[in-house]
Amino acid sequence: MERHVVIGTAGHVDHGKTALVKALTGVDTDRWEEEKRRGITIDLGFAPLDLGEGLAASVVDVPGHEDFVRNMVAGATGVDVALLVVAADEGVMPQTIEHTAILRFLDVPTGVVALTKADLVEPEWLDLVAGDVTQHLAGDRMSWEPPVVVSAVTGQGLDALRAALRRAASRARPRSAEDLFRLPVDRVFSLPGAGTVVTGTVWSGSIAAGDEATIFPGSLRARVRSVEVHGRPVPRALPGRRTALALVGVDRAAARRGSVVVSDPAWQPTTTLDVLISLLPDARPLSQRSRLRLHLGTAEVTARVVPAGDRIEAGAHQVPARLKLEAELLARFGDRGVLRNPSPPATIGGCVVVDPAPALRPRRPVGLAERAQADPLARLAAFVAAGGHRGIPRRELTVRLGLKPREVDAVVRQAAERGITEVAGRLLPERAAASARDQVLGRLAAFHQEQPMQPGMPLEAFRKAVGDPELATQVLETLEAEGHVAREAGLVRLAAHQARIPAALGGLASSVWDDLRSAGFEGLSTAELLARHAGTPVVEVAEFGVRQGTVVRIGNDRYYDRSELERAARLVLAALRERSELAPSEVRDVLKLTRKHVIPILEWMDSRGLTVRAGDVRRRGPLAHLVE
Repeated sequence: MERHVVIGTAGHVDHGKTALVKALTGVDTDRWEEEKRRGITIDLGFAPLDLGEGLAASVVDVPGHEDFVRNMVAGATGVDVALLVVAADEGVMPQTIEHTAILRFLDVPTGVVALTKADLVEPEWLDLVAGDVTQHLAGDRMSWEPPVVVSAVTGQGLDALRAALRRAASRARPRSAEDLFRLPVDRVFSLPGAGTVVTGTVWSGSIAAGDEATIFPGSLRARVRSVEVHGRPVPRALPGRRTALALVGVDRAAARRGSVVVSDPAWQPTTTLDVLISLLPDARPLSQRSRLRLHLGTAEVTARVVPAGDRIEAGAHQVPARLKLEAELLARFGDRGVLRNPSPPATIGGCVVVDPAPALRPRRPVGLAERAQADPLARLAAFVAAGGHRGIPRRELTVRLGLKPREVDAVVRQAAERGITEVAGRLLPERAAASARDQVLGRLAAFHQEQPMQPGMPLEAFRKAVGDPELATQVLETLEAEGHVAREAGLVRLAAHQARIPAALGGLASSVWDDLRSAGFEGLSTAELLARHAGTPVVEVAEFGVRQGTVVRIGNDRYYDRSELERAARLVLAALRERSELAPSEVRDVLKLTRKHVIPILEWMDSRGLTVRAGDVRRRGPLAHLVE
């Protein structure tokens, strides 16, 4: 199977990047009239390149002018191989230095140096420039091929350059099609018959025509109409390819450079990142609330820095900090970003995302070194520990821990050896899980003890009482599945609990039941009950009877013995068998009551379907047989 990589150019303005790409690929990546008029690349350009031996590349040509470094960063993200272009007649220049720093911050693993315009200088000068470039890259973490001398005019060195790119591409880190799909958008346009088209480099995963997708920011849902790679229709977008997606259901204005197309619900936008920051030796120190521009993927947002300590010094390496963003973006564990001064614009450093969705308390980041560990299991343990009694939801592991979907099950299984357990889809320390279970069961037991007449505790009140509504819900779901608790009609209770009249109120309950039976068809109001049993929980006892079904409450204020109320209903229905309809005054004569007491009974009979109101009279209802 053919392997694809993304090659990104880098280098100072007018060092021949675009001319070299055209000589290699035959494609002029200067698309805009202004670019051709000014002779410099302003925006990103793209071209396919066949490297042979089963290697195919997408070349991203980026601008070198200092005014367009932000466009360079957008093009450099997602690059597998850097093509650093240095003009032989000028050597290392300011944007050469800035671009190589950006490549390091983005953790581009490997690269090739092309010494262009070789036809303009003498061999001795070429040797000096090659030595200067080699010295500039000495000690770099990137794996660089030795400089290749080329000329886009004469064709000198182009075959050697292709061979060097092939060697570098073979060392590039492979991208997984089994991971979550993500495509940072660098261009958006509309085409008749295709609709809104977004282009970018597929960072990971895959998507096919007909699949559902989501565009962030905005969480806009869309359907993929078609997929193209360098203008050729393909059935599926795969990692490491320059890809165009035609989307159905998204307006052109809803997407822009900086948007991200994904297909899994695990992705969630964020305005807070816990990161490790590195600064260039000549950068300004970053203090609390320092303002900067973060470039991540193709997005660019303003951020405020909250260092773990007082400040981050120039030349610092991977110092813990929190970034508070002024706009939402999508991020994942391990993502690399570039940090730039907003004014005057200049690259000052880079960052590695450790947690794209950190807890907002405490305000400063803690435990970043533990959460940044390379071992996935150790990383999971650190994230769970940082989450405390809340732990971390399993659904977040792919994004927050940077795990592929197929890795999650194995890591969760191994986590049991580290004292981590799963409770209703949330990973918790075993002690926290046991404590949460005990807290839930204890809170319910205390409620039943305090209020034995209640069938259960209102669910919302229970969540607040536990102190962590989300955790309470998660633990309840597990206990319910295990049969320890039950939920019904918005109430939660221990499975074995049965509402009861406590022994101390047994005498009061007997007296209330006698009073209601004696009241007959008239029933007793709340005020009448309170007058008869002052200083007692008589209303709570009456409501217990309502829940048990032996007492009926009509409206909010009047209680009846159920057997008496049903006896009254039978008398009314008996009269309706003799006459097809009854007016309230006639019902009053049947029950020997005042109108004040008749109307509530008739309304109750209407609500039960025993009678039907027609104007000011009642007729037999469809459910009359239930009490006859």
